[in-house]
Amino acid sequence: MRVDRLVTPSSAATSNASSRADGRARRVTVVGAGNVGMIAAMRLAESDRIDEVVLVDIAGERAAGIALDITHASPLLGFSTKVRGVNTLAEAGASDYVVITAGKARTPGMSRTDLVGTNAAIVGSLAQEAVSASPEAVLLIVTNPLDEMTQHAWQVTGLPTSRVIGMAGVLDSSRFEALTALAANVHPHEVSALALGSHGDEMVMPLSQATVSGRPIDAVLGATAVAGLVDRARNSGAEVVGLLKSGSAFFAPGLSAALMVLAMITESCDVMAATVAPHGEYGITSGYVGLPVRLNRSGLAEIVQLPLTATELGDLQGAAARIAERVKSLDAVNA
Repeated sequence: MRVDRLVTPSSAATSNASSRADGRARRVTVVGAGNVGMIAAMRLAESDRIDEVVLVDIAGERAAGIALDITHASPLLGFSTKVRGVNTLAEAGASDYVVITAGKARTPGMSRTDLVGTNAAIVGSLAQEAVSASPEAVLLIVTNPLDEMTQHAWQVTGLPTSRVIGMAGVLDSSRFEALTALAANVHPHEVSALALGSHGDEMVMPLSQATVSGRPIDAVLGATAVAGLVDRARNSGAEVVGLLKSGSAFFAPGLSAALMVLAMITESCDVMAATVAPHGEYGITSGYVGLPVRLNRSGLAEIVQLPLTATELGDLQGAAARIAERVKSLDAVNA
């Protein structure tokens, strides 16, 4: 998912969630101590780049119990991060980054869109609480339906768009890269691809940018096989839900969220896909959609301009339009 390309600066704000410039953060709060939140918190603590990771969950002492369990692993994994579990964002304290994973998970047969009404109320309330407790924080939204929830969080908080970002493209890119590596019998690091557009049916995989061992992906696997991999990656979340019977994917989503936070903290300059608000890039002037980006300590640093084919660009613009329609429906429900 890392692409070394020329980039075009965006209008991202330059204010920083943290004044530290040593590749560390003071505090990261993860809201939701379910499976995704637990995995994200574990990876963030393990990175040893954060003074304190706080898990927030309204369910009794669950967050505190998971935090203690992670702390017990610190000698095994060699980290010194403090990990704490509380019930509210106010108790968590001012944070540099707030990761929102809380919400209803899918069950077999449900689409991400089926969760709109229920999770909009949860995410909207939590986003407002996060800004109240941490007015300078960057919000990373993980709750489904991801595209709609990210824009909703921005709308209810009034934060700059550069500080409200959605996690989806990193996950979808990883799914495609993992499946492609299996098909090509190579190490996953030899596959490079970026999943753009929507986290769902309108996922756009620009195959003109995808490579296996440095070669165009179609030249390695053939167009038919690649089309099958794209389709499976697009539906991988539902595939996992169907296999689990109860609950949804959590290892890859939790790790994807942690990777994005660490990319911001360390300013790694890696190019990754994220749900962000474009300002004319790719011909899209409003709303949130999955695009290739670089992140910095303040959130969105820049949107990367890739040389997409005309078809890929049209698909991306179409995905943005369909996301906008769904957001309008959400606005109507909340009106």
